[in-house]
Amino acid sequence: MTAFARDSKKVLRILLPLAVSVALIAWLFHKVNIRQVMTIVHEGVDYRYLVAMMGLTVLSQVFRGYRWGIQLRAAGIPRLPATTECVSIFGAYALNLVFTYLGEAWRCVYISRITGAKISTVVGTDIGDRGSDGVMIALISVLAFFVARPAMMHFMDKYDVGRELTAMFTDWTTWVIIAVALLALGVLLYKMRHNIRIEKAMDSARRIWQGFRVLFTMKGWPQYLLYTAGIWVCYFLKTYVCFWAFPFTRELITQPGMAWGLVPGLVVFVFGSCSIAIPSNGGLGPWNIAVTFALTLYGVSQTDGATFSLVFWAFQSAMLIALGVFSAIYIMVRRRRHEVGPVK
Repeated sequence: MTAFARDSKKVLRILLPLAVSVALIAWLFHKVNIRQVMTIVHEGVDYRYLVAMMGLTVLSQVFRGYRWGIQLRAAGIPRLPATTECVSIFGAYALNLVFTYLGEAWRCVYISRITGAKISTVVGTDIGDRGSDGVMIALISVLAFFVARPAMMHFMDKYDVGRELTAMFTDWTTWVIIAVALLALGVLLYKMRHNIRIEKAMDSARRIWQGFRVLFTMKGWPQYLLYTAGIWVCYFLKTYVCFWAFPFTRELITQPGMAWGLVPGLVVFVFGSCSIAIPSNGGLGPWNIAVTFALTLYGVSQTDGATFSLVFWAFQSAMLIALGVFSAIYIMVRRRRHEVGPVK
């Protein structure tokens, strides 16, 4: 690969998520009444609940830091101070607001440098961390489909994307194509196994797998499951708490058949969680549109839904930035005190 190609790839990796965020937010604003949004922001928001949401944001990241610490230790990486584990998460999420996945790269390099561990091993634990999130999203999506079946079926039947997803996953040819593609990839890798680049890639892949497989062999799995539950309960409560902050979502809490707002809260939460599959800066754009759309399934207007998503995202991002600043100060102080390193 030429230097130009490498540089172009890096630029594209940065600009594409940014372009996605800008384009989707522009589209969203084009669809809503800006004056009405501003009226709601100034007169119709109970900011006490947004402050509570910010507190839940901190708590979820503390749980995630503790959980990642369990994975790191299971991969043979020495124990770190609990604050350092949390700081690695605080900084990562703050950096993800700047460029997508930048935070993931930073936290792996940060932990690798202060512990002396192989970067590929740390990356493996990071992949395991995100793999756990994927499993939780799948489980919560299944739960939402059964608990909020009318709204989910409305989405599947009425909207093109819903019909296309249903058709794709119920068509046996889709699974045949996936199986053939995986088989072809396996054969290609086997044929080229003695190629120097392939050998290096496979060596890195093995280290990544070593970091990932600790999920299945680690001794602290009860605590891991407990922290995982804590993370996702906090995530859901952030959405539910914000239902109390806006008049149009408070109405959903009191409507019959809504289980005090837990059912629409679950649907909004699932749609927002699934939007992370689209690369963007801190979820800006895809997350807002997914949340807005989910609210419209329950009769909330597009303008009101957009207001909910934009205010929620803005306050959450403010908290992430504050945690990022705390992380930077913490790292600088530790460097000055010459305390950077694993705790024995």
